[in-house]
Amino acid sequence: MKNLANLLLIAVCISSSLNSFSQRLKSDDIRVMVDENFMTATTNLHHFLRLPNDGNFQEQIENNKAWCDSVFRSLKFKTQTIITDGAPLLFAEKIFHKDRKSILFYLQIDGQPIDRSEWSQNDPFEPVFKTLKNGEWTTEEFDFTQKNIPDDLRIFARSASDSKGPAMSLISALKILQEQQINPEYNIKVIMDFQEELGSPDLPKAVIKNKNLLESEMLLIMDGTRHLSNLPTLTYGARGIATATITVFGSTDALHSGQYGNYAPNPVFKAAQLINSFKDEKGIVKISGFYDGVYLSERDKELLGEIPENMDSLNSRLGIAIPEEVADTYQEALQFPSFNIRGLKAGWTGKEVRTLIPEEVIIEIDMRLVPETPGERQIELLRAHIKKEGFHMVDSIPTKEERATYPKLVSFNYRIGSKPFRTEMDSSIGEFLNSALTKVFGNTVVNMRTTGGSQPMAPFIEALNIPAVSIRIPNPDNNIHAPNENLRMGNYREGIISCIAVLTEKLP
Repeated sequence: MKNLANLLLIAVCISSSLNSFSQRLKSDDIRVMVDENFMTATTNLHHFLRLPNDGNFQEQIENNKAWCDSVFRSLKFKTQTIITDGAPLLFAEKIFHKDRKSILFYLQIDGQPIDRSEWSQNDPFEPVFKTLKNGEWTTEEFDFTQKNIPDDLRIFARSASDSKGPAMSLISALKILQEQQINPEYNIKVIMDFQEELGSPDLPKAVIKNKNLLESEMLLIMDGTRHLSNLPTLTYGARGIATATITVFGSTDALHSGQYGNYAPNPVFKAAQLINSFKDEKGIVKISGFYDGVYLSERDKELLGEIPENMDSLNSRLGIAIPEEVADTYQEALQFPSFNIRGLKAGWTGKEVRTLIPEEVIIEIDMRLVPETPGERQIELLRAHIKKEGFHMVDSIPTKEERATYPKLVSFNYRIGSKPFRTEMDSSIGEFLNSALTKVFGNTVVNMRTTGGSQPMAPFIEALNIPAVSIRIPNPDNNIHAPNENLRMGNYREGIISCIAVLTEKLP
């Protein structure tokens, strides 16, 4: 019995030592661990990227879910499938300390659809390593046994940055800590989404239905691109999105421009007049009430002003002469709702151009939302504005009677996607994350109030009543959603470093 007691005491001391060591991890300790395991982390990312992950295809969803399930089970997490009306979600949990709180991590696993003909490699799901030489990306033969991977080497593949790279940063960090027998400072829950690029249509109901399962102190989002400086970035909010399709009608069919020009009205001109009514020359939206409720305090402006940014450099990078004047700076502009024409269709162009008066013009709109400007309100403001411009609205194709009665006819359809969210920057979650990242990156961490894009985080914040912050990892010039998406290996390395720093930081 005495020997058994001694063995138990030794086990307790070892466990206590491991837990306390995690608290004493220094920047150099973390960097050495990551460097020693970086080739394995890169190999695992390479394997993960080879799985096609378009959320429109059930087989691809299932393959990625199975891969994730296997990985988290190997990390000794308990996993379960969350059934929804559509695509399933995957949940994983590990209790490291019975008496401590949990943090919930969100991982996006799906990616945008691909057009193989636009990629400069045979298969976007066959990752390729490239370096920039004389202004051109050059493919490199990659040796998976080499010791050192240059920071400026990039891996090109769909979802390299959005967002399998960030997901693998967390997974690699967990794997390294497991092998080092170091426990994170809190319990961990992970939710994996396989249809984020489709707007996560089934996520809100699933979160509400599984509130007890997902209960946690905060939500950390492994998704999103870093600030333009490519410094380590924390983002405390995201804009929501609402979209609309406006069809401006002309004649019943396309008409010969010689036979009917000067007689049959061309709907392109009516559409142009409507488009012109949306914004003034300074880029400020003229829809009545569009910006109502949005206010930046002096403290907000002070925090936004701390973000390193050069407007001249940004304008040069974007290839524009002057920006729109919604706000004084780029960061301030992101705090307001935006109005964008994302697509326009009428007739034919190029080699297919024809001397016809088009029968209709299709205008595709997207509006980015902030918490003060909910989607339902913005849609109704847009609808009222179109009517104010003298257009009569129909549900679909106008009838013969409607065509005979109303000279300005449109149909109007809309969809409200992700809701906006925002976490206060001066908050305990901000202090926790900045303490962790400052430990490994010094005073270079960029804190952004919001990102211009959208993320489906509002259901978690509303249902679980928790704050949410995005840990940004990918390089800003990563071509997400576009051909030739890529991830800089130095960013991937720093992503793993970031995750280990956060995982071994004590909760406030």
